[in-house]
Amino acid sequence: MKKTFYLSPVLILLVLVTGLTVYLYSSESQEQQARTMPVIPVTVLPASKQEFAVIIEALGTARANEAVEITALESEIVDRVAFDDGDLVEKGQLLVSLNNREERARVNELEVNLQEAKRQLMRYRDLARENATSAQLLDAQDARVDALAAQLEVANAQLAELEIRAPFAGKLGIRRISKGALVRPGDVITTLDDLEQVKVDFSISEAHLPDVATEQLVVARTVAYPGQTFRGKIMSIDSRIDPVTRSVQVRALIDNPGYKLRPGMLLQINLQKQVLNTLVLPEGALTPVQDKQFVYVVEDDKARQVEVRVGRRKPGLAQILSGIEEGDLVVVEGTLKLSDGVAVKVLEQ
Repeated sequence: MKKTFYLSPVLILLVLVTGLTVYLYSSESQEQQARTMPVIPVTVLPASKQEFAVIIEALGTARANEAVEITALESEIVDRVAFDDGDLVEKGQLLVSLNNREERARVNELEVNLQEAKRQLMRYRDLARENATSAQLLDAQDARVDALAAQLEVANAQLAELEIRAPFAGKLGIRRISKGALVRPGDVITTLDDLEQVKVDFSISEAHLPDVATEQLVVARTVAYPGQTFRGKIMSIDSRIDPVTRSVQVRALIDNPGYKLRPGMLLQINLQKQVLNTLVLPEGALTPVQDKQFVYVVEDDKARQVEVRVGRRKPGLAQILSGIEEGDLVVVEGTLKLSDGVAVKVLEQ
């Protein structure tokens, strides 16, 4: 025999009253919570497309455009030092004179002998026109003149080797000799650097090879002069790629106003690869969560958390590939206090 269960009207009424009470209390709590929830002030930026330059960055060491160590060709005593530390000199300017008394005396002797030989030659020629001398004597005297002229040229070359001159215009380094010192071949007297421009050798990945070319503009920076840039051009690109690092060597020539850049300085090199027209946001608008990136978009005075895909970056800016559309109001200040769905007040756009 089956038993039949009946719900009492009183029990049904009790359940309805309880449900209504819970609903009303919950709605009132939600309204009260909404009234008490703080409104977060934020600054927003409309997402928009703009030019985004893709920059290749590299590090290189500065080298003088031309650089030599000034040395002597002969072992001799220093007779005169004609420069000071750090002087700017012109091409051919005298730097050091070595003791040249013996060589100068030899030059003077040969000059006198050559003049006398030429006078004798002129006299023999006059006599030859009158048939008063033989052609053999005339030829011998002519050969003597040529021989003395050659000896004089050698003596002048030896004398010039005792005068050390700047091979090109530039800036001298520290003086390492004094008057009266004995210098030998190979002894460094000072250094000379052409610093009107500096060379910088740096490496870039083989993936960037199609994007670089000679005469391409580059910008250099150094920690020695914060905020200052030095501009130049690519001189040459190596014909080979390093099979170990998969990189190619590039040489740039950088203008050096005021000789601020010195050989040995570490330089950060930037060269523009391409310019994209894409959505760009300040990096401060991004909120990283594990390996993902999010932004907050303002809709109906509320913040909505949106995942975005970030492309290329450069200091302060990030390329946005997907997740938001052009015109979306993205929070750029105040993101640390936000959560999905929280009320916000736009202070500035």
